[in-house]
Amino acid sequence: MSTETPQPAETVADTPLMEDSAFSADTRVQTVSTALQGYGTRLRSGDLGSLPAIFGLAVLVILFYGLRPETFLSKLNLANLLTQAMPVSILAMGLVFVLLLGEIDLSAGVASGSAAAVMGKLLIDGGVDWAVAVLAAMVTGLVIGGVIGALVAIVRIPSFVVTLAFFLGLQGIALKLIGEGGTVPVHDDVINALANKNMPIWLGWTLAVVCVVAFAAFQLFRQQRQAAKGLSRSPMALVLARIVVIAIIVIGATAVLNQNRARVSTIFLGGVPWGVPLVIVLFIVCTFVLQRTTYGRHLYAVGGNAEAARRAGISVVRIRMSVFMIGSMLAAISGIILASRLGSVTPDAGAGNTLLYAVGAAVIGGTSLFGGKGKARDALIGGLVIATIDNGLGLLGAKAYLNYLITGGFLLLAASIDALARRRRSATGR
Repeated sequence: MSTETPQPAETVADTPLMEDSAFSADTRVQTVSTALQGYGTRLRSGDLGSLPAIFGLAVLVILFYGLRPETFLSKLNLANLLTQAMPVSILAMGLVFVLLLGEIDLSAGVASGSAAAVMGKLLIDGGVDWAVAVLAAMVTGLVIGGVIGALVAIVRIPSFVVTLAFFLGLQGIALKLIGEGGTVPVHDDVINALANKNMPIWLGWTLAVVCVVAFAAFQLFRQQRQAAKGLSRSPMALVLARIVVIAIIVIGATAVLNQNRARVSTIFLGGVPWGVPLVIVLFIVCTFVLQRTTYGRHLYAVGGNAEAARRAGISVVRIRMSVFMIGSMLAAISGIILASRLGSVTPDAGAGNTLLYAVGAAVIGGTSLFGGKGKARDALIGGLVIATIDNGLGLLGAKAYLNYLITGGFLLLAASIDALARRRRSATGR
């Protein structure tokens, strides 16, 4: 019986398998070339992100500018475009959380209207301060989302059925509060300022500089932290390029909005709309929650594979309840912005196409209908696409049916790209 001489134990770090494994890539310093190659690999594997939406937005801007060069990119219209996009983008941000689990909330639109109705009635009939009315509207959204979440997560009723029932029921509540054919005017100066007033010029520039500096500091701090821990990181050239691009966008947009947009020379109409900082703050908070917290990681885990997440110790019930609460609370904020823009609340506020546009914005922006894939930025980009279609066709004097056809076509195209990309990711094992 022959015996073999035992070989010295080979350390894990010395094995060829470890050298080429995915974990070893975490300690490699990327170059611009390898970073671009990695991005190309992700694109080929179906991880398109918001790229199709950005491309579509660019095409729309070029098209409408070519058809209406004197009005589409005018200072006045750009400000109007941002104001139009705000309610849809905020509502879509809330729906991103719900869609990440592969669920749907058909009541988000009317929830925004019901919350706005509560705010309006408290302002007019209750005579309360605007802060109390806004807080009551947000609590209304939170309660609506909590009940929906409990029925979906605990009672296990499909979200489609629950939210469809709330879609009908909440319209009845709004009708009861306001009255058939009634309107609740919103005259509060603070609330009206959100969508109808502009910041002082100096404050707009200050906010722009703070945003650019904060973004640059965050990017450089993360780069330094990754380097200190020996983790894979983007090359400094790409980090600086990212900072420059954001700075150009923010500074350029602020410069345009701070110019006088009034058609009469005796009136000055300039400055960043007050609603823009609110959208930026909500975007930063949602991005931080999704990308930088344990809750966000658990949310993506449940959306990717709920059973695996449950076995890993994640409370799937709590996650499911929370996304509907977050979605309805952001819907309430969206309703407040819409009431500010219109100056009133009607019984049908948030009904009609509001929800469809918001879902369309999230999906067009890159959020998957199948769950597990999406970011807060998808809502902003998709909201701009929806607003651009509506705004551009309005300038062209196009018939209403064209708006529906084009928006529906964009949504179908985005869903098709999402489905094909998902099949591609499954085929490549990503």
